[in-house]
Amino acid sequence: MFKEAQLYAPVTTSVDGAVTVHLADDHPGVGDPDYRARRNHIASLALGWDASGPIPHVDYTEQEQEVWRTVCRELAAKHERLACDEYREAMAQLALPVDRIPELREVGDRLRPLTGFEYHPAAGLVSFDEFYGGLADGVFHSTQYVRHHARPLYTPEPDLIHEVIGHGGTLASPRLADLNRLAGRAARRLETDAGRDFFATVFWFTIEFGVVREAGELRAYGAGLLSSYGEIEEFRGAEIRPLDIAEMGVLEYDITRYQPILYAADGIEHLLDVVGGFFSECDDDAPVRLGTRTPAKV
Repeated sequence: MFKEAQLYAPVTTSVDGAVTVHLADDHPGVGDPDYRARRNHIASLALGWDASGPIPHVDYTEQEQEVWRTVCRELAAKHERLACDEYREAMAQLALPVDRIPELREVGDRLRPLTGFEYHPAAGLVSFDEFYGGLADGVFHSTQYVRHHARPLYTPEPDLIHEVIGHGGTLASPRLADLNRLAGRAARRLETDAGRDFFATVFWFTIEFGVVREAGELRAYGAGLLSSYGEIEEFRGAEIRPLDIAEMGVLEYDITRYQPILYAADGIEHLLDVVGGFFSECDDDAPVRLGTRTPAKV
């Protein structure tokens, strides 16, 4: 359940209070002691945060700022060609700085007047209930660390760039923000592993990796595509299937490679009708009620 959890480096706290982020052996920063210390420090800030107090301040280094500037510069042209209108218009309203990293408090301050959403810091993975359920309350749990500078256009795990550039734009759209809220309410109704698995897989193929047809072209609205320098260029080469909740909810997928199968909505209204309708009615009986079947394998 919750396959996306595999994308996060586990975070542990020792008996003496030391926080450690456990990077995979093939992580770009695994051999960089300064980066590892930095990750540990940023994770400790999130773990020590009290929700009644201000979001912890991260004093980003010039190296981290340059990673942000590089990604913003390289993604801008791709978004113009490949991102859906809803996202591009919402990002223009959000007006994130491109010359420096916005802190989560600032992102929340910019989002709140638009849709009521705000960001809360996370050291790494949070629970199913906390992450998805938080969406119902207009809360997005986000990491604060930035990918390793050696590969600014790649990350093996969700970092602040994915969470703010990818998800932030969708959360700045009133219609897509409402879709996220519906997802959060659905998650809170779920109690069984089967129901949660089905829901999380639909979320993956829509909120994370969804595409939509606009003016005869295929465009991205999923945060995973919008924040990926490489995959956003390649998604039109995937096998594109029509929206089919019953099928996508049980489709097996590999989180470590570009998605070979994507589901396209015929416009934003179609997306809101089909996916919003599913989230509105989703419960533990949804897989049986929808008559799920085994789709063609990836």
